[in-house]
Amino acid sequence: MSLRDLKIPAQRHPEKQRREDSPQPKKPDWIRVKAPTSDGYKVTRDIIREHKLTTVCEEAGCPNVGECWSQGHATMMIMGEVCTRACTFCNIATGKPPEDLDVFEPGRVADAVKKLGLNHVVITSVDRDDVLDGGAEHFAQTIRAIRKQAPNTTIEILTPDFIRCDPKVLEIVVEARPDVFNHNLETVPGLYPEVRPGARYFHSLRLLQRVKELDPTMFTKSGIMVGLGEDKQSVTQVMEDMRAADIDFLTIGQYLQPTPKHHKVDRFVTPDEFAGYEKTAYNKGFLMVSSTPLTRSSYHAGDDFAKLRAARMEKLGA
Repeated sequence: MSLRDLKIPAQRHPEKQRREDSPQPKKPDWIRVKAPTSDGYKVTRDIIREHKLTTVCEEAGCPNVGECWSQGHATMMIMGEVCTRACTFCNIATGKPPEDLDVFEPGRVADAVKKLGLNHVVITSVDRDDVLDGGAEHFAQTIRAIRKQAPNTTIEILTPDFIRCDPKVLEIVVEARPDVFNHNLETVPGLYPEVRPGARYFHSLRLLQRVKELDPTMFTKSGIMVGLGEDKQSVTQVMEDMRAADIDFLTIGQYLQPTPKHHKVDRFVTPDEFAGYEKTAYNKGFLMVSSTPLTRSSYHAGDDFAKLRAARMEKLGA
């Protein structure tokens, strides 16, 4: 059997090929970005290639890759490049992962973090439902390896939902003490059957709530996309649900359709509407909110983490 070529859409997303095409609308001026060309971008790219690492920046087609990589910032994606889920919004390759977890990957990630001189790093992953603990121990090993090689770097993780695992696997990740625990709800609950069919809204919400129960000092973070077909009332309800789970940091960004086979863009939300969401979220008690068309989970994550810490100190009166 020949290996899949993940550069070919039909092999990258075999489960989506039966879907009807949805036209990809022209992006408004406020969502367009320049192609990456800077020297800093090339240095970051070369370090990523040298260490044989995968980044969600490339795999998910993030529009901010040029800006972030030019500053030496990259979001590492561990546990391979093939995801066992098939979310209709996502551009990461789907299917059965062809390989076991790479035991040397945590060390390579840590070495790259050290060489890039990162003050703050974001580590995410594909979903690995084929692994007994969902990759919890792999996350923990990666956190520990970074702590050893780059002790001054703060660590943010963006994890799967571990929905098919023993609930205790979450303790493995929390005990490794990342500085920020992020898990994205992605969309409003009414759109889950279409947008995120392998996940459950209240399971994801409960996961984040349990992180706070296990370690009340750990910052928690979650995000959603808009422009998928939600309305303002449902977005506001998600904010309420997140605050009930004591989530500290909310991100809201515009959904962009990767290919005609992916979920269609319902509309482009205006910058003024994003500003309105930000104001509403702060009024509901979030310590930190990032709500712009180009906001992504790890966009400006280092600067935002500094603001997040400062907001907590101010709230505590320190």
